[in-house]
Amino acid sequence: MNATAPTTAETLRSALAGLLDGLPPKQATAAVERLIANYRGTIPTDAPVLRDRSDVAAYAAYRMPATFEAVRSALDGLAGAAPDWVPGSHVDVGGGTGAATWAVDATWDGPRTTAVLDWAEPALALGRELAGRAASEALRGAEWRRAVIGAGIALPDADLVTVSYVLGELTPQARRAVVAESARAGRAVVLIEPGTPEGYLRIREARDQLIEAGLNVAAPCPHDGTCPIEPGQDWCHFSARVSRSSLHRQVKGGSLPYEDEKFSYVAATRFPVTPVPSRITRRPQIRKGLVQLELCGPRDEGLTRAIVTKRHGDLYKAARDADWGRQWPPAEAP
Repeated sequence: MNATAPTTAETLRSALAGLLDGLPPKQATAAVERLIANYRGTIPTDAPVLRDRSDVAAYAAYRMPATFEAVRSALDGLAGAAPDWVPGSHVDVGGGTGAATWAVDATWDGPRTTAVLDWAEPALALGRELAGRAASEALRGAEWRRAVIGAGIALPDADLVTVSYVLGELTPQARRAVVAESARAGRAVVLIEPGTPEGYLRIREARDQLIEAGLNVAAPCPHDGTCPIEPGQDWCHFSARVSRSSLHRQVKGGSLPYEDEKFSYVAATRFPVTPVPSRITRRPQIRKGLVQLELCGPRDEGLTRAIVTKRHGDLYKAARDADWGRQWPPAEAP
């Protein structure tokens, strides 16, 4: 794991802070609001949403920290299942300004070749500019390449392929093509989507496709079996805390210095992994003298609920400190 993760995150925040210099706050806010509305609607796959540098700068300053934290959380799931594995190469599909590339750098040490593919040239240009300010040689040396993301996509072979917040922008046919090519090209594949019921269903469909392609599920699931969640009744998602910038506060209002980014993900590999025994699927509920944990467990157990009380001693202390998305019981449990 990368001991410099805080430095990577701080460098990214510093680089993003300078993006809006010279751009009037009202113009930045208007650009973000328009882009959010566009992303929530039907996006034509032949017209990039990010049109120019102003669009890209505003949206990157607003969205890149949240994407970075969500991807980093998903990568932590993969790293936990494969603690001795370090990717020597990385391809980021639909990577835009490169949030996933920064997240990879925050997760693993070591030399790495990286290619960021996207169809929006302004996003690639700004991503290249941001990476040029990084301390990491892997980030500064990344290749930023224009490519159509969809049917017919051809990826270079890589240890790690990431596809974050992209599948929802594609037609079903293009989505399956991107997942299939990612499975072919990558030794490990990590897919991230918004933590909505729709985003979860896209991840669930892609998870099935990765398993059919011969990959092993590393995270968040404890197994390769059918997801035990009944569609329409619930959805699997997690949360990452994000520091709010001044632009966040302009657009969304409110006074909290942070917000929580909800996301769904799957990580799968072509090499052996050790998934968690169970994963906490909701925020732990702490009551007087007990902690209630919602869990996804082994294939033969599915969704379960654990009640941990003071009588459990050290395990009770661990439950009080447990986080949504983490394994249960903790690795250091008695």
